[in-house]
Amino acid sequence: MKRTRSINLQRMRKLDQSTIGSILTTHLKPIVVSVAAATLVACSDGGEKGVVYSDASDCISQNPEQAETCQAAYNEALGKASESGPKYSTLESCTYEFGERNCVPYQAPSGQSWFVPAMAGFILANVIDDITDRRRYQTAPLYTSYSRHSPFYGQWSSVDGYVYGPSRYGSIRVDDSAFKPKPKVTKTIARGGFGSTVAAKSNWSSSSSKSGWGSSKGGWGG
Repeated sequence: MKRTRSINLQRMRKLDQSTIGSILTTHLKPIVVSVAAATLVACSDGGEKGVVYSDASDCISQNPEQAETCQAAYNEALGKASESGPKYSTLESCTYEFGERNCVPYQAPSGQSWFVPAMAGFILANVIDDITDRRRYQTAPLYTSYSRHSPFYGQWSSVDGYVYGPSRYGSIRVDDSAFKPKPKVTKTIARGGFGSTVAAKSNWSSSSSKSGWGSSKGGWGG
């Protein structure tokens, strides 16, 4: 896997595990569900069934025979978050949307510095490749907000602002578009900008025939 130069992807992950774990336990009450990665296949209705893990270690502990896939999928999700996730010029703006102790500094290869939300989890789905008829994995980063005024408080959100339901670890079903490439984001957004995007896309999804999993129609920034 090609590594992105000059980016410390580990800084994109959750901050202190015990701190965030305490927040999740207190406010979100996540349910950890163990599902073997080998059982994840494409859904007959065109969606994807996957599992949300907190990090690579969580995935490996539940699927020790899939350790290499878990680590690769986690690293890939971090890379996607660093490229396509929301970026803020100030820590205050990021904290307003995502909550205390949930934002980290980030420096791009160009030298630009931003504040970004920490990746709170990632989806791992194994599907059957139509061409080779072999299993391959798909992965996507997930955010959540610990700010009670946020429209996605306690919810899983994609990097481009779609909500996938309560932020619980375990089984999840998402639209195919969850794993499609998202536009790279190189500009900062204003305070409340990501929340506004989430609210707008949630409203669109609720009136769509595919409401509930938010089919993607492009990114929110660039």
